[in-house]
Amino acid sequence: MKTINPDDFRVIDSIKLLNIPTEFTIEADDDEKVEELVKIQQKLSKRQDAMYAHNRHAVLICLQGMDTSGKDSLIREVFKEFNPRGVVVHSFKTPNSTELEHDYLWRHYLALPEKGKFAVFNRTHYENVLVTRVHPEYILFENIPGIEKVEDITPKFWKNRIEQINNFEKHITQNGTLVLKFYFHMSKEEQRKRLLKRLENPEDNWKFSTGDLKERERWDDYMKYYEEAINNTSKEHAPWYVIPADDKEMARVIVATIIWEELQKLTDIKEPELDPKIKANISLYKEQLSK
Repeated sequence: MKTINPDDFRVIDSIKLLNIPTEFTIEADDDEKVEELVKIQQKLSKRQDAMYAHNRHAVLICLQGMDTSGKDSLIREVFKEFNPRGVVVHSFKTPNSTELEHDYLWRHYLALPEKGKFAVFNRTHYENVLVTRVHPEYILFENIPGIEKVEDITPKFWKNRIEQINNFEKHITQNGTLVLKFYFHMSKEEQRKRLLKRLENPEDNWKFSTGDLKERERWDDYMKYYEEAINNTSKEHAPWYVIPADDKEMARVIVATIIWEELQKLTDIKEPELDPKIKANISLYKEQLSK
């Protein structure tokens, strides 16, 4: 399989989503993609065990994308070889009454990974500058001083919120959390096919929501705000990667490869070693146990 270069997907300069392909052309069939993913799964699993023992770094994986873009299935496939104690997945839905009594980042702080562990945010703190941009009326539920009606939400409000998110990510990276953000770049036509599949397949009917169709009508608005958010928050310490998502199998391989390559940059992580005093007395302990 062709070598995947993470830099091909990393957002360094300002982007236009319309100019970025939603498919990644590669000479490999689905079986080869699955085989490649299995290899990376095993390497990631071993690395995660070492990180757990090392207990200094945490990893936050942020997944964003339109409905049906493949986030759930990617989580299932990419992290399937992880020790369950080493990875936690959080799917952020509409804030509940308790969460609305705090600032919008509060629930995300609570879900941050412990040292030595991975956390996957399936939909993330970026919903607060995506869904709420498309539906600014949602902001009124936050009871923010000075915001009484939608007209009170100015461009400066959104600029400040973007700055707050940048500060949030800078703070956690400076304290030992590796932050990797992935946008699943799917075409509108591919979403149409996947929504139809949900309706046609009885086993997938439960996944369909009429809300998916309503949000689909705002596709162009979402693309505009995704683009704005990505361009203003892809930083050296917390980069965005735009992942071609029309091919789910390929998207999984790309994301897994990027995670693996980024983990290699944490050069201080070493395989755990047995305490020298215990190591020197292994024979004695074996003799005791054999009795």
